[in-house]
Amino acid sequence: MLVRDLMTREVVTCDAGATVHTAAARMLDADIGSVLITKDGTPLAILTETDVLRAGVITGRPLGDVPVDKAASHPLKTIGADATVRSAVEQMNDGGIKKLPVVEDTELVGIVTHGDIVAHYSDFVKEAHRLDATASEWESDRDRP
Repeated sequence: MLVRDLMTREVVTCDAGATVHTAAARMLDADIGSVLITKDGTPLAILTETDVLRAGVITGRPLGDVPVDKAASHPLKTIGADATVRSAVEQMNDGGIKKLPVVEDTELVGIVTHGDIVAHYSDFVKEAHRLDATASEWESDRDRP
């Protein structure tokens, strides 16, 4: 299965010049746990709920006084739409992250999250069974005289 098969295509973004308060408000309005930070449409970073909490606690300043580009997670890790879900999971596990923006060239086309992968778990199991059955048929056909 490919990333494009389960990614979310509607991505909430926030301009790099905004404040953490503005970005957090977008997260609340959309009922999501992160926003992608962009400049001129190009994804630069991601701001997560944890980043918002960290910005508030560490700076001790109101979130409206904290620039979003200072609080967001850098560098941004991305994946292509034609990558396998397995490679996305490996990249998330290796990087200790739960969200991967999906890009083609430098254009943002979606986002894939741990939640997306969990929601499609039954699809992975079905695909694995289908592949196993196909391999068994191939083995049976090969063993016939």
